[in-house]
Amino acid sequence: MGKNFQLTAIALTLTIASLTACSGPSVKEEEAKTPLQVTVSIVPQEYFVKRIGGDRVSVNAMIQPGTDPHTYEPKPEQLKTTARSQAYFKIGVSLEDAWKDRLNSVNQQMLIVDTSQGVDKIPLTAEHNHDHDHDHNHDHAKEKKHQAGKNTLDPHIWLSPKRVKAQAKTIYQTLAQLDPGQEAIYRANFQKFSQELDALDQEIRQNLAGVKNKKFMVFHPEWGYFAQDYGLEMIAIEIDGNEPSAAQLSQLIKQAKKENIKVIFAQPEFSQKSAETIAREIGGQVILISAFAQNWSENLRQVSQKMATVLNQ
Repeated sequence: MGKNFQLTAIALTLTIASLTACSGPSVKEEEAKTPLQVTVSIVPQEYFVKRIGGDRVSVNAMIQPGTDPHTYEPKPEQLKTTARSQAYFKIGVSLEDAWKDRLNSVNQQMLIVDTSQGVDKIPLTAEHNHDHDHDHNHDHAKEKKHQAGKNTLDPHIWLSPKRVKAQAKTIYQTLAQLDPGQEAIYRANFQKFSQELDALDQEIRQNLAGVKNKKFMVFHPEWGYFAQDYGLEMIAIEIDGNEPSAAQLSQLIKQAKKENIKVIFAQPEFSQKSAETIAREIGGQVILISAFAQNWSENLRQVSQKMATVLNQ
């Protein structure tokens, strides 16, 4: 009987072990399969994070394409997702400061990462390229704001492939910190993405090499880094975040004619009224380009092709 008892006990042990093995993955295995939840400010950042994190990361982008990035208000569902996020990737857009307290209130444990840290920045001075309104009714408050704007750094660092490389490195390091078991995957994806950025930079450089006119006119001064990287000069219509006055608009029309500018670039996120007025006065046209497209690399490629066509007219 003792022998039969031992055999029964062994069989029972094996059965339990078999059932345990078939019962499903462990808690650690489930955690390894669960994607990291992160939040970013703009859609291009979502592209960067996904290129490095792949399926290991779920991304919540706050400012959606087609909306004004200076006035956007997060939706309740976005805040709910932010409450579950392990990290928030900042990039330097103005609304991040306005959201700071609200984001902290929904998730005090969330890691805040500034992806603009260490990125070479330039002053946001492109909007001062044209002449100013010097009439007798000049608003001194606007002049003060204008002078202060000269000390503001341009936040549009995602429109420069070489600056995106620095941002991508910060993203990779953060994901590896949050999910060290997948560090090798993140590192390999980062290296691949870096090579893609180099290739994109060269392609854009080739597209814009030798264009006849180096100057382009655009409503909102988003494209300063792009212009600097590829030897162009941006002339912005917007004055310190405002539509130009009648006198300033007149100066812009004169400048466009002088520089033989035939196309005015505008953005779907902002008013196109001033751009349309200038285009009408110079006998030109308005072409829309966005800094917030979901397919970031293809968007920059297409923008460079549009500019090459325009600047060779």
